[in-house]
Amino acid sequence: MGLTGAQRAVHRRVEAAGSIGRYHAGIAATARGRHVSSTSPRYRQIEDYLLERIRSSEFPVHHQIPPEEQLARDFGVSRMTANKAIRDLVQKGYLVRQAGLGTFVTDRKAESSLLEVFNIAAEVRSRDHEYSNDVIRCEEVQADDEVALRLGVRLGARVFHTVLVHREDGVPIQLEDRFVNPRWAPDYLRTDFSKQTPNEVLVASCPISDVEHVVEAVLVDAEVTHLLDIDTTTPCLSMTRRTWSDDHLISYARLIHPGNRYKLRSSMRSGPAMPDPLPGQRS
Repeated sequence: MGLTGAQRAVHRRVEAAGSIGRYHAGIAATARGRHVSSTSPRYRQIEDYLLERIRSSEFPVHHQIPPEEQLARDFGVSRMTANKAIRDLVQKGYLVRQAGLGTFVTDRKAESSLLEVFNIAAEVRSRDHEYSNDVIRCEEVQADDEVALRLGVRLGARVFHTVLVHREDGVPIQLEDRFVNPRWAPDYLRTDFSKQTPNEVLVASCPISDVEHVVEAVLVDAEVTHLLDIDTTTPCLSMTRRTWSDDHLISYARLIHPGNRYKLRSSMRSGPAMPDPLPGQRS
């Protein structure tokens, strides 16, 4: 026999009370199990609490976290402090805010900004993950038609060429196929790319003043699918990037990301306030 409407309402209230009880019990257990230094920032306690729940899947993908007012109340801090904890986890890619709805756990795909250029190694490490790469090619070649056009050099001109696979926790997240004008970065090929990314090298020698991004969805050939360890039917994001330093066109790169492991983001805020910076190194 089914429950009556009144019985269902009571059942929902019991479930809600149980959920709230588990939430407060979790906070109490966190407080008992962690000896926080008196010099430790208060917002860090909230960050640690939320990260523990996210990593244990107690707060799964798309789960709505408690609002900042509730976190501030339960942790005995100001709303501004709770807001900082949430904002930091948004910047690190663990949470996403949805206007009018709340803050939710993200799927933690690697993410890159379309408005700025960041060092991919720093991006990965900012997510508390391990960065590594495979150097596939590091050579001097002659510019073909496409490279000459994209890099603004003569057909057959000498250019530097590198191909790297960037990994996050051992999983390929980006294939970087880059051409560099040796006139502006003469020591580029002497780099140990296991210790420095191409981005780091170029930022140090040619600070970037302008960037052009062109993004498209593509299916890639067998060689690329092998390097990225994906199936031939996996859709990918291809981003063509050109960078300038002052009036000099420095680099042309094609960056290919498996669509199920990476996302691109663009945001703009009106008014005098500047957007919060993303983690990683600006180039």
